[in-house]
Amino acid sequence: MFEAEMRKDHDPSESMFSVEASVEARKYAWQDKHRPRKPRYFNRVHTGYEWNKYNQTHYDKDNPPPKVVQGYKFNIFYPDLIDRTSAPTYRVEKDPESDETVVLRFTAGPPYEDVAFRIVSREWEYNRRRGFRNTFDRGVLQLHFRFKRHRYRR
Repeated sequence: MFEAEMRKDHDPSESMFSVEASVEARKYAWQDKHRPRKPRYFNRVHTGYEWNKYNQTHYDKDNPPPKVVQGYKFNIFYPDLIDRTSAPTYRVEKDPESDETVVLRFTAGPPYEDVAFRIVSREWEYNRRRGFRNTFDRGVLQLHFRFKRHRYRR
């Protein structure tokens, strides 16, 4: 599954994202039975231009504005999960280092440790038609989301 995801063609507006946030080491109740290990993951960040009124007046197609993060796609692989009845979960935690970012932590059961990523702190779009996806199927947790786009109106 991991190799298939790596071979997949990706959109030119997406780039690889593999920077983990530091997670404090913790003891697990199942640590004496199973050796804890990090899951494999394949993540992408979706970037693009925001063509708001300011950018429309100061930039054009030949001289575009700076790219901004518009969303993320997280694919985390848990092939050897012992308890297959409970799906892995995620939670958004406040980042102690910066107000502009949050920590997205993925938690599963044995034999996997928690894995966390530092992402931009913006409001998510939960509409399925706008790209939100939260599934756990065949040992792969997929969390895809885009950020809300706020339109300026008078």
